[in-house]
Amino acid sequence: MSLFDLPLDQLRRYAPTITEPADLDDFWRTTLQAAESVPVLVEVRPEPTDLRLLDTWDVTFAGFAGDPVRAWYTRPAGVPEPLPVVIEYVGYGRGRGTPHERLTWPVAGYAHLLMDARGQSGMYGVGDTADPHGAAPGGPSPVTRGILSPQGYYYRRLITDAVRAVQAARALPGVDPGRVVVAGNSQGGGLALAVAGLAPGLAAVLATAPFLCHLQRAIEITDASPYGEIGTYLAVHREAEAAVRHTLSYVDAACLVRRATAPVHLGLGLRDRVCPPSTVFAAYHQYGVANGGPVPERSIHVYPFNGHEHGEAVHLRRQLRWLAELLGDPTQPAGPARSTQPVGAG
Repeated sequence: MSLFDLPLDQLRRYAPTITEPADLDDFWRTTLQAAESVPVLVEVRPEPTDLRLLDTWDVTFAGFAGDPVRAWYTRPAGVPEPLPVVIEYVGYGRGRGTPHERLTWPVAGYAHLLMDARGQSGMYGVGDTADPHGAAPGGPSPVTRGILSPQGYYYRRLITDAVRAVQAARALPGVDPGRVVVAGNSQGGGLALAVAGLAPGLAAVLATAPFLCHLQRAIEITDASPYGEIGTYLAVHREAEAAVRHTLSYVDAACLVRRATAPVHLGLGLRDRVCPPSTVFAAYHQYGVANGGPVPERSIHVYPFNGHEHGEAVHLRRQLRWLAELLGDPTQPAGPARSTQPVGAG
């Protein structure tokens, strides 16, 4: 696969002006306040598994409009101390699956909350969360559902769910509420970045090949799904372009991350046609620039010969080591946080 985006030397300097709606903060403030009017934890039920070294619970929490959102909560068995928690968001078309599918973080000693993606079950994975608000005008797929207005858009609901997952995790037994990490790949990476700008007090952010970044450019330069699904919709609904672009401006992680305060660790493949590298670098350069304080620690790892799969296991090891350096041994009580000075792209 050849390169189709900017070369790496230009990407490292790619910091475009991205215009955000004047009412972006008010939009998300009112959206999240409405969600927070409902108690966040609905049910926490032990889940029997055949994994003797881990304990798992089936969690239901209240997401957007109080809708029930499902998640798996897993932690090392026999560890009594409150643990830092890694909240993981899944990729496009996936669900939370079964409890034994994603075990890296609990095996590494962290508590782990794996959030389901409402209304996405059956494309690449299995989920258990419905999306009862999908009737707003738009296309049939999640990325086009309700896309003609910010209020009715699918990603308003999913991002709200992701923020509520942070609130739910802090209320779970055995979690250190001061050490909450958000993580994800592709759609999950985009959600992690969006949450970084909307949920206060995070300890760290891990995002690989993130979706939902610099959306105005993304829909212009790639036909790969999910962005290609927006292009397909506009190829039929030609008169809807202005409304679609307006809606996308409210969920663009490259805007939301301006408010982030937590250290961030990013990864991407230079040949990624699903989430183009320039869109990721745009978000990287915007990260934390409007948070009212110093820009947080930022690191980005580029895999020149990889596509959407990025660095896979090599990158995961980098994430594990970076997080351990940042937070220390997850099974030990929290000590003084290490200093996190701004870091350039690496």
